[in-house]
Amino acid sequence: MQKGNWKALLPIGIFLTFYLGLGILFEYILKIPMGFYNIPIVVSFLIALMVACFQNPTLSFQDKISVMASGVGDPNIITMILIFMTAGIFVGVVGRDSAESVAYFLLSILPSRYAVLVLFVVSCFVSLAMGTSVGTITLITPIAISVSKASGFYAPLCVGAVMSGAMFGDNLSFISDTTIAACNGQGCEMKDKFRANLGIALPAAIVTLVLIFLKTDDAAAGTAIHMEYDLVRIIPYLLVLAGGIIGINVFAVLLIGIVSGSVIMLVTGAVAAPDLLAHMGSGAAGMYETTMVAILVSAICALIQKYDGFTALLSFIRQIFKNRSGGKLGMGLLVGAMDIATANNTVAIVMANPIAREIAEEYHISPKNAASILDTFSCVFQGIIPYGAQMLVAISAATELGCEMSAFDIMPNLFYPYFLLISSLTFIFLIPDPVH
Repeated sequence: MQKGNWKALLPIGIFLTFYLGLGILFEYILKIPMGFYNIPIVVSFLIALMVACFQNPTLSFQDKISVMASGVGDPNIITMILIFMTAGIFVGVVGRDSAESVAYFLLSILPSRYAVLVLFVVSCFVSLAMGTSVGTITLITPIAISVSKASGFYAPLCVGAVMSGAMFGDNLSFISDTTIAACNGQGCEMKDKFRANLGIALPAAIVTLVLIFLKTDDAAAGTAIHMEYDLVRIIPYLLVLAGGIIGINVFAVLLIGIVSGSVIMLVTGAVAAPDLLAHMGSGAAGMYETTMVAILVSAICALIQKYDGFTALLSFIRQIFKNRSGGKLGMGLLVGAMDIATANNTVAIVMANPIAREIAEEYHISPKNAASILDTFSCVFQGIIPYGAQMLVAISAATELGCEMSAFDIMPNLFYPYFLLISSLTFIFLIPDPVH
């Protein structure tokens, strides 16, 4: 049995040391707000790539360039980058104002004692439609604080409901960075991953709904919130969701969303034609960092694989996890560890993809289930770590509205990520996976 070369994994260690070390220094020692997100992740990966290039002197630099080019030129990487760009354009076109319309519509027609339930459901929908948990939290947290003040519900409970719903959509959305990265990394169709993933996520969401209902149904909620809303602008989101579930090609789905969104925005006068084009450009530009991470990580991983680094890691996993369920758990813990280290679930998936693909082949795990495990476990950890962007954005938004709270106030109210972990473990150990 090949043992591989542990030294080949040094670039990953360098990245984690640089990124995690500086993140801890900025966040907890220097007390810089959003400290982890002041570290340029692209620069961190460039440093790791330089380390990889200096390794293995028996291979010429030109040969290393060829190895990196083969990694970056992989069809799955190219597809991933194109989907990132197209999804960015879609979000740029349709904007994010419709999220508030959905929230205010439901809050206006349901009794106020169900306000926390509404926050969770709206956050689920918005994150499914927009494909971003951070964007959802940014939009819905101010509404959650307003709900808390008007109804009397505990503010961290309201914010926890928003964060929980945001992670539900982040895990399942067809235009989520995590879904795109997991599906293309494991070579499976998005509709197949969605159906497999829904079997894990939906039970967790239902139990979360029940628990929120039990905690809030007897509360003497105060006045409801009544604000103006416009449901016409959610049509592009609904078309993208429906097209993805049906199984239409992801590029066709996003094109439908872009065209329908553009028509609605222009006809309703929400934006002028020149501004619409500018929004398209800014939406695509918003995917710059994610795209560069995908390119750099694919180049690093190509060199690590050439140096037999993944062979060493796979050999270690074989010693610890002996069967297919163990392989799935090892895959989940791998991406979870990457997420804890990077505080970015998309980056965690991109980094874990190559070794996860090896694990899937070794243990005969289907691509759709491998993609589901990677996405699910990354969202579990990203949803609860106190230094993740989701938590920091939620706390910042609440504080700006005069409602101070800490991560440790919110964490006990993050019901969905905890139930998602339980559901994931149930899926791994109790649900059989046909031999792939």
